[in-house]
Amino acid sequence: MPMKELLRSNDLVYLSYVTHLLSENGVEHMLLDAYTSAIEGSIGAIPRRLMVDEEDLARARNILGNASLTIPDQ
Repeated sequence: MPMKELLRSNDLVYLSYVTHLLSENGVEHMLLDAYTSAIEGSIGAIPRRLMVDEEDLARARNILGNASLTIPDQ
């Protein structure tokens, strides 16, 4: 199944909470660019991308909305 980008961020607390919510609701996800972002010194040049299966994208967005979270501007 192709994966789609749900969001990208350098906020580690936000990413941790979002991944927790997705896991709690059974949505498979993958965090990309964590290593590259860390190597660059987390200066904000390379945000981490949170990916979900294409078929789960709408559900994942709904989960974030129900948690009163907004998806940061891309």
